[in-house]
Amino acid sequence: MILIADGGSTKADWIAIDNNKQERFRVRTLGLNPAVISSEELTNRIINMFQLINIKDEVTEVYFYGAGCGTPKACAILKEVMEAIFKNAAITIEEDMLAAVYAASGDAPALVCILGTGSNSCYFDGESMHMQVPSLGYVLMDEASGNYFGKRLIRDYFYGMMPKYMVEKFENEFELDADAIKTHLYREQNPNMYLASFAKFMFDFKDEKYVRRLMKKGFEKFFKYRILPYQLSSETPIYFIGSIAHYFREILDDVANKNGLVITDVIQRPIDNLLEYHKQNIN
Repeated sequence: MILIADGGSTKADWIAIDNNKQERFRVRTLGLNPAVISSEELTNRIINMFQLINIKDEVTEVYFYGAGCGTPKACAILKEVMEAIFKNAAITIEEDMLAAVYAASGDAPALVCILGTGSNSCYFDGESMHMQVPSLGYVLMDEASGNYFGKRLIRDYFYGMMPKYMVEKFENEFELDADAIKTHLYREQNPNMYLASFAKFMFDFKDEKYVRRLMKKGFEKFFKYRILPYQLSSETPIYFIGSIAHYFREILDDVANKNGLVITDVIQRPIDNLLEYHKQNIN
């Protein structure tokens, strides 16, 4: 049995295939970002999914691509957790950026971007990924991500900058007590996931001027820091992964066009494409 997983900070999609490359089942766990989640909680999030535990002794290979897995230390933490659960399996841990590349362009050169709970980009030359800067996460970077927009919604609400007709719905949908917010941000795990949970609010108002302006500014920052420094030709394929890009494709296309670039495709959930890539490349 082989497990393939695409893991963000908010959720992780798993697919199990047998040795004949036939799909057995799919499940979704909570996110498994080792940069912001303890080893104990990582373990709990896996073992609490009974489909995974039921086959743990049958698994011979695990390919996990995850947010927060861009450094050796983080990879080692998650690998140790996986090895303790899937004792008979060879464990491969890679960052989610590589899954995005495989899902979007396969083995072809392209610029690939992620706009999910966090954000990132890389240029793939057909063999290796090249990043202009390392990702330093939700506090310092993550432009145009779910947590980036969540921060801005909360800030605009408290500063009185959110349109009044949106305020009531915002108050009904979220717990906005200042102490509760600070507890989530500074005392509990997954503050990035907590912030990103506010971003879903934008989907209900995606045609409103306030939201469109917010999205445009975020996308412009992402292009400034995460795309334009690569100095791409207009012929370079550009792919985006994630729900933020999917639901706001029109604005994203507009920002790209103003920079002389064209987005090749937007993939909301990369797991199906990732599965096909592995079917073709697993011996």
